Amino acid sequence: MKAHARLVACFLDGRTILRELRSMAPLTLFPKRGTGATAVVHLVSSATAPLGGDELLLSVHVGPGASLRLSGVAATIALPGLRGEPSSSTVDITVDAGGSLEYLPEPTVITAHARHNALLRASLAADAYLHTREVLVLGRASERPGHLTTTQHVTRAETPVLRQTLTIGSDLDASLAHLAGRRVLATDLVVGGPDLPAASGEWWSRSPLAAGGTLTTSLAPDAVTALAPLAASETPKVTFVR
Repeated sequence: MKAHARLVACFLDGRTILRELRSMAPLTLFPKRGTGATAVVHLVSSATAPLGGDELLLSVHVGPGASLRLSGVAATIALPGLRGEPSSSTVDITVDAGGSLEYLPEPTVITAHARHNALLRASLAADAYLHTREVLVLGRASERPGHLTTTQHVTRAETPVLRQTLTIGSDLDASLAHLAGRRVLATDLVVGGPDLPAASGEWWSRSPLAAGGTLTTSLAPDAVTALAPLAASETPKVTFVR
């Protein structure tokens, strides 16, 4: 299955409107009505996906001064294909000057024998705001995870902010140098918010990025525990004066 969904948000008459909202199963976009200055859209998987062989693409464009919150409503479950072929999902993000995007999908579960490649690519204007989160669950209960490669490429005013690739699904997962056998890995990226100092606790850390922004990473045996330090260290959203 190949699917391409597209979302374009623009600022007009004091509020954000959805100029383009194009869904393609399994990537289904549901706008929420009456949301004021910020447009809210829910991303729903309308079919079992990704399966081996699937190629999914979500394009998001936030225009100048627009504010968008895009969130998931249920976990994504990566499943193997009949012939062992890999699946892929790409999220392409552009946020123009003064724009703001919160992209907060639900967790992704990497089931046994699945082979999945995930890419998030974001291009931000110098004064844009981005808050995005990725929560990875390594297999279902009592199940070894399949193979996952997840990559994040984020630039701001054409300057690299974050270039990170993580591979999961090898014997290294249980080592202290890698994931220490923990089932849930959560990362939280904020670009354009207030500067926060480096901090860390038991199985989590927050790191300021050299080109601006903050990356928080958490390892835990379950998603609720993994998300707790991310919520505690979350930076407040910037409100732009228009």
